[in-house]
Amino acid sequence: MCTVVIQVPADPSRPVRLLAVRDEDPARAWDPVGPWWPDAYPGVIGVRDRRAGGAWLAADPAARRLAVILNRADVLPDDAPALSRGGIVLGAVAGQPPVGAPPTHGFNLVDVSAAGVRVTMWDAATLRTVDLAPGTHMIAHDDVDDPRTARIRRWLGAFASAAPELDHANGLQPWLDVLQDTAVTPATDDAAIIRDNRPYGVPTLSLLVCTASVGTDGVDVAYGALAVPGEWNRPEMA
Repeated sequence: MCTVVIQVPADPSRPVRLLAVRDEDPARAWDPVGPWWPDAYPGVIGVRDRRAGGAWLAADPAARRLAVILNRADVLPDDAPALSRGGIVLGAVAGQPPVGAPPTHGFNLVDVSAAGVRVTMWDAATLRTVDLAPGTHMIAHDDVDDPRTARIRRWLGAFASAAPELDHANGLQPWLDVLQDTAVTPATDDAAIIRDNRPYGVPTLSLLVCTASVGTDGVDVAYGALAVPGEWNRPEMA
């Protein structure tokens, strides 16, 4: 139940801005942003899932490409055999987006490239894609800007209002300020972004935050882990 906020500029010479919050089981080990795939994906950096070896978020600065994946409800039983979704992210950064019927559980894949921003949605029955129009968008476990998602209904307007400030700030601080404001919502509330999903039968909590700018100069990614899963503490972004 991760969350991504993204600003697609009307002027293609301006960078795409992205804020991503990762929800995962704290017992599932991960590595922070780094070059974890030097042989298969030279030059690619990202947040690595140690168990399966794939990525939650990855970027190729030289190719000016970034991808991040979010879990999505699907039609498969929870225990159905399926491959890790982390390989989808690495394939997308290499310019090989998913096609056909991916052998994974459901996902929303955000793919940023020189061609624009595309979201690929898979519910284990139908694969759909949408190209994002200029503006501020929010994605979680349903469709893009989906009003069925409580956190999107509650917070998309606040991120959109802060988006014009991004061009005049050090990094994505205005969006981090909004994210801090969202922490007044209890982590178990359906409208929370910093989340404790255990009351919903899912053993995941918000663990880390990444910000990124993707433009003609390359990709700038910053990473910060929460000191306590599911609790906001304004992590140092580096």
